[in-house]
Amino acid sequence: MTEQTGQDGRRPANDGPKAAVRNRAALVAAAREIFAEHGLEAPLSAIARRAGVGQGVLYRHFPDRTAAVAAVLEENVGQIERAAGTAGMSFADVLGVLTWHLTESSAFIGLLHTDRPAGRADIRAHAVGLSGRVERALRRRLPDGHRLSGAQDLTLAVAMVSAAVTGPTREERERRALAAWRLLGVELGPVRAFGG
Repeated sequence: MTEQTGQDGRRPANDGPKAAVRNRAALVAAAREIFAEHGLEAPLSAIARRAGVGQGVLYRHFPDRTAAVAAVLEENVGQIERAAGTAGMSFADVLGVLTWHLTESSAFIGLLHTDRPAGRADIRAHAVGLSGRVERALRRRLPDGHRLSGAQDLTLAVAMVSAAVTGPTREERERRALAAWRLLGVELGPVRAFGG
C-alpha cells in the first residue's frame, strides 16, 4: 500500500472528526444540487464528485439513496422549524424561508406531495413525518384569522405553490413561486435561507 503525501513530501494531517463534519456538510450541499438538477434518481457517484470526496466517504455518511434524501429533507425542515421558533419572525418571513427551500430543492417539493402514489415508498414514508413538521412549524406563526387558517387551507396553499415551482433555473422557479403566492393573495417575506 502506498502512502499519500502532499507537495512538500509530508503526509497530510488527519483532521479526524472535523473532516467528517466538513465532508457531511459538503455531501448534503452536493446532494441538494444534484437532486435539484437531475431528480431523486440521480447517481450517488455524482454527489460524491460534486462534494469532492470519494464514494467510500459518501457511503460512510449515507449508506443508501434514502439516507441521502433524508439528510437533505431534514436540513430543509430543520431550517423552517428554526425560523418559526425565532422571535421576531413573522408568518410571511417563515413562508419566505419555505419558498427558498422550494426553489432550491426538488427533493423538498416531493416531500410536500407525499400523498402521490408514485415514487419510492421508503422515501415517501419518511417524508410523511417531515411534511407534518413543516405544517406544524408554519402554523406556529400563522396569525388568527389569516386567509390560510382554515383546516386544510395552509396545506393546500403550500401544495399549490410547490406544484408551480418549475423551471430550469433557480430564478425561474422563484419567479413562479412568487407569482403563485401573489395569486393566492398571501404576503411573503424575503426568499432566503434561514440565517442567510
